[in-house]
Amino acid sequence: MIFSEETYRFMYTALQEAEKALGEDEVPIGAVVVKDNRIIGRGYNQVERLKDATAHAEMIALTAAANYLGNWRLENCSVYVTLEPCIMCTGAMLSSRVCELYFAAFDPKFGACGSLYNLAQDGKTNHTINVYPGVYDEESKILLEQFFDKLRRKNTGDK
Repeated sequence: MIFSEETYRFMYTALQEAEKALGEDEVPIGAVVVKDNRIIGRGYNQVERLKDATAHAEMIALTAAANYLGNWRLENCSVYVTLEPCIMCTGAMLSSRVCELYFAAFDPKFGACGSLYNLAQDGKTNHTINVYPGVYDEESKILLEQFFDKLRRKNTGDK
């Protein structure tokens, strides 16, 4: 699927956030929240750094956006994230009333927007999110492979 230039630009920024996570030995996932064609929230995984299982890129970006707007309702906002959101992050986006989600790679082990579940669109909640997968999916997969290859080498003592 071909996306707009803005979509690629925002996902590229999310990839830059993911690179920050990679540089800090975190799972390289990055996210940005956009409203009116402006980034109002950014985040990258900081689970290890903060010792917090909820410190996912999406959660940090949603909190930053809510702080920017002074409102937990993120109506008319879009989220761009480098990996399909998990159950927790999808729930937070539904609760925040995010209208659109763009993500790079599917997460077959934990994804909640089309892989294991489709919470964003299943119609069982009072809100649904328009979901657009596949934006810079190869680039996201490369970052994830780099991280997990390094982790495997570290755990086996290989260089």
